[in-house]
Amino acid sequence: MTHTYKTQNTCSTQITFDKDENGIITNVVFTNGCNGNLKAIAKLVNGKSAEEINALLAGNTCGRRPTSCADQLAKAVMSV
Repeated sequence: MTHTYKTQNTCSTQITFDKDENGIITNVVFTNGCNGNLKAIAKLVNGKSAEEINALLAGNTCGRRPTSCADQLAKAVMSV
C-alpha cells in the first residue's frame, strides 16, 4: 500500500513509500530537498523493514534543526 507523509522542519516537503503487510518498505520518493542525497537514502533503505529503517535513521539531525529528512523517513515508516 502506498503512503504519503508530510514532513516537518526539513527541505523535503513529503515522502511517499510503499509498505507491505510484513512491514517492508519500497519505492521511497522524497519531494524537494537534496535530490542526490535523498535518492541515495531511498536506495539504501529499499527492501528493509520499517523497524530496521527506524533503528538506522531515527534521531539523525540536519544542522541546527532537531530533525532531518532521514529522521522524517524513520517517523514516516513507523507512522503507518
